[in-house]
Amino acid sequence: MIQVIDGKTFNDMIVNGAALIETHKQQINELNVFPVPDGDTGTNMSLTINSAVAELKKKAPDTVGDVAVITANALLRGARGNSGVILSLLFRGIAKVLKHHDTADTVLLAEALEEGVSAAYKAVMKPTEGTVLTVARLAAKEATDICGSVDDVEEFLDIVIEKARETLAQTIDLNPVLQKAGVVDAGGMGFICLLKGMRKALCGEMVVVDSDDTIAAENIFSEFDTDDIKYAYCTEFIVNRETYKSPEVLRDYLSGIGDSLVFVEDDDIIKVHVHTNEPGNVITQALTYGSLVTTKIENMRQQHTNMVAQENTAAAEAEDDAPAAPQKKYGIVAVCAGDGLRELFTELGVDQIVTGGQTMNPSTEDILKAVEKTPAEIVYVLPNNKNIIMAAQQCAPISSKKIVVIQSKTIPQGIAALLNMDDSLEEEELTAEMESALTGVRTALVTYAARDSVFDGLEIKANEYLALLEGSLVCSNSDFDVILKGIADSVDEYSPELVTVYYGENVTEDVATEMGRKLGDLLPDTEINVINGGQPVYYYMISVE
Repeated sequence: MIQVIDGKTFNDMIVNGAALIETHKQQINELNVFPVPDGDTGTNMSLTINSAVAELKKKAPDTVGDVAVITANALLRGARGNSGVILSLLFRGIAKVLKHHDTADTVLLAEALEEGVSAAYKAVMKPTEGTVLTVARLAAKEATDICGSVDDVEEFLDIVIEKARETLAQTIDLNPVLQKAGVVDAGGMGFICLLKGMRKALCGEMVVVDSDDTIAAENIFSEFDTDDIKYAYCTEFIVNRETYKSPEVLRDYLSGIGDSLVFVEDDDIIKVHVHTNEPGNVITQALTYGSLVTTKIENMRQQHTNMVAQENTAAAEAEDDAPAAPQKKYGIVAVCAGDGLRELFTELGVDQIVTGGQTMNPSTEDILKAVEKTPAEIVYVLPNNKNIIMAAQQCAPISSKKIVVIQSKTIPQGIAALLNMDDSLEEEELTAEMESALTGVRTALVTYAARDSVFDGLEIKANEYLALLEGSLVCSNSDFDVILKGIADSVDEYSPELVTVYYGENVTEDVATEMGRKLGDLLPDTEINVINGGQPVYYYMISVE
């Protein structure tokens, strides 16, 4: 029975929860309502929580309060997408309760979880039920109801997790969009993975992540010289055993000409990893045992030189992170991806571009750095994606500059807002003008279906073209002409005067020009412009005005 958790235990719980989210992120991603290739929720929650893991590894906090505060601060800056921001808000409330405590029991944990839910609901302007907020809220209520009678932390978490799972199953009925798609809430599932991972840590079941890339510890390569590397070549190979020579002979030979030797052998193969200055001789000896299956030789001295160069570059960039002194009243930061779109936004007066969008939501920290580099008193941020808005809003309380987030949900909306940028206006009037511009443009998107799906009675096959208008599914089909006709029919009801087609990185100019011509035939009273956006994911982004 565990009645109290200390700082080390809580630290392990956070790390283990992050690891379980990482191992299930693809499963979480596949719960996205539309089968578009976005991968948002699982990926964003994993990246967000692992920003905290990285900080915890650096600082090794001793108390529950220190763990909670470090986690909350890291999540604030590392938050990606709506799911990541909500996770950071939950921990902000949790840290508020735990920050002055060395240990925590079930009563304190319940209070912290309740405060976390309260912080999340307060920050979300229009909370939607049937989401992670619902799962967290009812789990927190259960925690409050039982904490007075259940003092075993393991039993306490078991009951809370079961309530969260029951609520997750209900989200499909609570949220009409989820009901149409026939899935439960992805963020809710991620939250449960976090709780389950934390619970597993209490009984020593630490989750092993296949790749350590996500939670890699920070290495300082410049702290030792390249010349300190005694053996230059990391040499690895697998050889089929085709002779009766004793493997011990090879093992002894390798031990004499190198270090960091890992030697594994069975009846069929010999697998070796060794650091040496004689990789050629190593391979020659290996061939006396049979044919090579794989081989890899890397120059570690050269790798180290490259790493130091990268580290020095990063350090120089870090020195430039000081906020830029204001040289004008207004500045603009925009989020987009694609060479064409970056060039267009720059031409329209954007000071800093943050690379991101669908499939690659930037973190709050990414946006904050761009804001700080902008030489203006007031910085307008154009997220240009609904899943980036909350991350952008998180910048306001931690920036030295005044930030105004224009809630542009698409690239065409962001462009419309930019076209209404007027430096002569006062802040309130300018903000109103830019926000008003968002309502004058509608956005159609053409991508591909990432998987088989059924939505609102429409059967969708993997790799089919997928058309969306204002976030709603228009049609899917393997014949692009059918997709084009569906888009034209859908936008025609708005009597558009101007349609601008931004074509993506996988579309040639000739193909895009022909697409524009066909769309013009379908919308004869509309001016059609075709522009190279170079964006990933979407074959076409279509602005309708």
